[in-house]
Amino acid sequence: MNTKRQEDLQRIAYQEQVLRFRAFDKSAAWDLGQRLKIASEEADVSTTIEIRLGRETVFFYSMTGTAAQNADWARRKRNVVEMMSRSSYGVGLAADEEGVAFEVLMGLPPRDYACHGGSFPLKLTDGDFIGVVTVSGLPQREDHILVVQVLAAMCGVDLADVALQP
Repeated sequence: MNTKRQEDLQRIAYQEQVLRFRAFDKSAAWDLGQRLKIASEEADVSTTIEIRLGRETVFFYSMTGTAAQNADWARRKRNVVEMMSRSSYGVGLAADEEGVAFEVLMGLPPRDYACHGGSFPLKLTDGDFIGVVTVSGLPQREDHILVVQVLAAMCGVDLADVALQP
């Protein structure tokens, strides 16, 4: 049992509980996408950003310095979240903890599913799953951290309460 992985899994479960919205529509998706773009620029990193509501892409932006493969990674990570209603990083860490790849466990083609960090479920405060936000371009843990930072700000949650420990 990996202690660091266990700590991350517990923190991610908490993130998924508190990073929720009272309401979320296409205007909120635009705001989220813009915030992720600005956060990426401020960190001097290039990311591909995708936001989907009800399985419809409502925001997509590939920054200079990204490649087509980033959009493909975003698609594959998003597929995991749409299937599981959980963060792609959390699903991947849980599979690692079990010692079996998620794709193998679920009988899914790795070409279409990737349990790497950076994709996070969009949920309402009542728990309804309404969409997915995905970032691709950084190492997986950093992709996840970037999304959580922006979601925490939008949800009015203190980042110190939800951030993964270094």
